[in-house]
Amino acid sequence: MTDYDVAVIGAGVTGVATARRLALDGRRVVLIEKGGDILSGASKANSALLHTGFDAPEGSLELACMQAGHRAFLGLAQAMNLPVLKTGAMVLAWTEAQEAALPAILAQAHRNGVTDTRLMTAAEIHAAEPHLAPARAGVWVPGEYVIDPWSPFHGYAAQILDAGGTILRRTEVTGGDFDGAWDLQTSNGPIRANHVINCAGLYGDRVEAALLGHQDFTIRPRKGQFVVFDKAASQYLNAIILPVPDARTKGVVLTRTIFGNLLVGPTAEETDDRHRATTTRPELDALITRAVEILPALRDMAVTATYAGLRPATEFKEYRIRHEPRRNWVTVGGIRSTGLTASLGIAQHVAGLLGATGAEPPGPAMPNLAEHLPRDHQTPGWGEIVCNCEMVTRREIEAAFASPLPPGDLGGLKRRTRAMMGRCQGFNCQGRITELTKGRFA
Repeated sequence: MTDYDVAVIGAGVTGVATARRLALDGRRVVLIEKGGDILSGASKANSALLHTGFDAPEGSLELACMQAGHRAFLGLAQAMNLPVLKTGAMVLAWTEAQEAALPAILAQAHRNGVTDTRLMTAAEIHAAEPHLAPARAGVWVPGEYVIDPWSPFHGYAAQILDAGGTILRRTEVTGGDFDGAWDLQTSNGPIRANHVINCAGLYGDRVEAALLGHQDFTIRPRKGQFVVFDKAASQYLNAIILPVPDARTKGVVLTRTIFGNLLVGPTAEETDDRHRATTTRPELDALITRAVEILPALRDMAVTATYAGLRPATEFKEYRIRHEPRRNWVTVGGIRSTGLTASLGIAQHVAGLLGATGAEPPGPAMPNLAEHLPRDHQTPGWGEIVCNCEMVTRREIEAAFASPLPPGDLGGLKRRTRAMMGRCQGFNCQGRITELTKGRFA
């Protein structure tokens, strides 16, 4: 049995960011993840957008965490070599009813403190995005950006380890008792910690029920499917294209990715499956049809990949963050699609609940995976191109395994290097990658 100040359950974006914040404050932290690697649950699949919170619920904790997270991320980005594609976003109206909703969207943005937003005319939209199908009007949100959704958290994990923290993978929390401190039962033995923070994402309600004997919310997984167009498609779009949202979803987004592709999605489908996010042909075809309607140049453009993710939605729209000081417990649940942006802000909020304070010191400089910036293959001495679609070098593969937190599984290697994520989806390079990784995953 090992003693810790804080045990964080779940190594998605909120768990990693929270464990980092507390470790940097001097707490002895253990981050517990049942998957083979960090970010292996809901956090592995998202649209990779850094949001301003212009359309978040007014006065909400979600808004505060998003805007704190936005500021903190941009403050860390340069020192940590985290790429930011400063695209801005347009909320576009294609119908008369959608156009009528734009003034309210703009007013809400201003009330939320995002005062650089403004209305756009059809002529302004066409001048900025000449390849789009004609839109009636829009709202310009200059502070919405595209980022690398994974590299920051690998850097944060390195900070956790450097501060003396522990990261346990393939370790599932199965139960626990509180006697002034927590005795956790896990699949790899007992852990004792003064405080527990439940960041278990899609299983957050079950963790809460197992350890507290009750749950404050119920996870209702929401599946989002995405279509990734070939890199040639990105030349036809500059900004993030957002729809006018409805009461249920923010709708389908069209955006470039940090890796040089063009992305459309997500869908919003209720599901009972918390583990598998399958893609389905009718929904993917609908996404492609909608993308072509918005950007006709995509009509004959090849699709590189499709994928799906699960968002840990609950019966409530707001975040389910609750502190039980008498039991040294914090639940961080129902974070949904804004968690990538809000992660550092959520971490600051949770740390404050436990009395922790401190600045945001930058972590290590991370390898660049962004297509618009110099890549490893452009520097001599890379040795071998292992993945030709994404130009991943053997040097990058070796560096990933030599990092403070090496890949725990193939998905972790993909997220650290982009290997097998291009046009052929590993058809040509999987054999070589299997040779290079044999016996190296924990």
